[in-house]
Amino acid sequence: MFNKVIFCSEKAPKPKGPYSQAVIHNGLLYLSGQIPINPESGELVRGSIEEETEIVINNIRIITEEAGGSLESIIKTTCYLADMEDFARFNSVYEKHFTKDPPARTTFQAGRLPLDVQVEMDAIVALPPDK
Repeated sequence: MFNKVIFCSEKAPKPKGPYSQAVIHNGLLYLSGQIPINPESGELVRGSIEEETEIVINNIRIITEEAGGSLESIIKTTCYLADMEDFARFNSVYEKHFTKDPPARTTFQAGRLPLDVQVEMDAIVALPPDK
């Protein structure tokens, strides 16, 4: 039997389109792409690649923790950059958050990201068995 549970954290930015913030299936949390939206105000944040990356990872953290996981339980991320020239600067922020046993990752330059942001990330998270 297919067991798909829609998950939405009230503490994270709400979806801006016809998609779920996250879906839980068979012990995995699948997060939709997160962009640099301030979780408290709901406003898009325009800043350096480092500032935008911090906000994106924070939003991922909020959703993951609300679902019962942690950054350490993320098993895969996909990272989309508007400009691959920003890779080293993006990576300097990313590696501060994933210091031990980092998740598998794919990073590539996208032709254009939603709302012309510099970075978007999605994630797959292994949740504890009781979730």
